[in-house]
Amino acid sequence: MSESDDQNTPWTHQPYGSGPGEPDRSPQEPPRQPEQAQPPAYPTNPYGDPQAGPGQPYQQPYAQPGYPQQGYGQGYAQGYAQPFPSTPNHPSANTALVLGIVALGGGFVCGLPILAGPFAWYVGAKVKREIDAEPMRYGGRSEANAGMILGIVATSLLALAVLTIVVVIAIAAGTSV
Repeated sequence: MSESDDQNTPWTHQPYGSGPGEPDRSPQEPPRQPEQAQPPAYPTNPYGDPQAGPGQPYQQPYAQPGYPQQGYGQGYAQGYAQPFPSTPNHPSANTALVLGIVALGGGFVCGLPILAGPFAWYVGAKVKREIDAEPMRYGGRSEANAGMILGIVATSLLALAVLTIVVVIAIAAGTSV
């Protein structure tokens, strides 16, 4: 590559973005403002089509023949897949979840609702089995699983509470003699 090739290239690297033939600018200089364009003689449509004058409808420039023009909010164009309909939840899936929440939450608040823990465990396990047997018919496996897990935790806490009460009674009976 000769020096004449370097001089004929349309661009060369200049510091701070100055082009060929322009003096170098220091970083403290403010950038030059572009010249303002003159407004058109008549108002144009919002898409900037200069051929469409006032009152003329806008035509999309990239329309393909044979395809309808789709705007925003007009639904899916032909050929796009619709989302799959979801399967309905099992009727008892939310029951298991509510029982588990009541058992665990109520057990910490006043103690008595913790008795619902074993029921939440049982209902959650039963619903999970039924959903696994017919997965195309029922949904809601996550709700049933959450209810079953909450029921297991509540049942474990119930067992610990019962064991603690038995130990306290046994210690009280042994020291009263």
